[in-house]
Amino acid sequence: DFNLADYDYLPVSSEIKELFEYIKRYTPKTIEIEHKLQPFIPDFIPAVGDIDAFLKVPRPDGKPDNLGLLVLDEPSTKQSDPTVLSLWLTENSKQHNVTQQIKVKSLENAEKNPKAIDSWIESISELHRCKPPATVHYSRPMPDIETLMQEWSPEFEELLGKVGLPTAEMNCDLAEYVDMICAILDIPVYKSRVQPLHVLFSLYSEFKNSQHFKPLADGKKGRSPPSNPPSQAADVDVLSF
Repeated sequence: DFNLADYDYLPVSSEIKELFEYIKRYTPKTIEIEHKLQPFIPDFIPAVGDIDAFLKVPRPDGKPDNLGLLVLDEPSTKQSDPTVLSLWLTENSKQHNVTQQIKVKSLENAEKNPKAIDSWIESISELHRCKPPATVHYSRPMPDIETLMQEWSPEFEELLGKVGLPTAEMNCDLAEYVDMICAILDIPVYKSRVQPLHVLFSLYSEFKNSQHFKPLADGKKGRSPPSNPPSQAADVDVLSF
């Protein structure tokens, strides 16, 4: 416990001594922080079979075979392809620039083994289908795609209903047309137009593949566009470049 008399010998001013009295006056509050338990699901990393228990029959000559340590021990009737497994690990770890020795698989008498060729094509196709999307790091600040997908203000939509979006038939060069489209969509344009165009096409792809806006765009193909576009989503989907 704090006792104020234990500090009377200190050579301090009266103002400092008054500060010691606030120590007794202060009563700390007990704050209970609410905690929530959430399941943690890590990213999928390709693995083979169950956890290796390292229960193996030793070799008759007593030499270590290093199964499970240097060589993958896969007790399965359908063995994994080492090259395909290495490509899976490379894609998930994103270590494409690491110099390593990769074994190249070859088939003898390939015309007599069409199942192995079909299995290889299917494995590589599955690898490309499950490949994560590429990430681009911009050198200048760029708005988020979700921010650009927000609905326009009613005043701006009313103005577009009267004026309309600039089409590709305008009497201007491609650079000026890119600047106009990016300015309408709130995409900043710097000295180089490569990164703003990447944001523009990413925005277009997001609208095109959106589960919410795709049915709206498909329904508009059979009829003429309305005079007053409802939102930015429909306008972006009908832009022509």
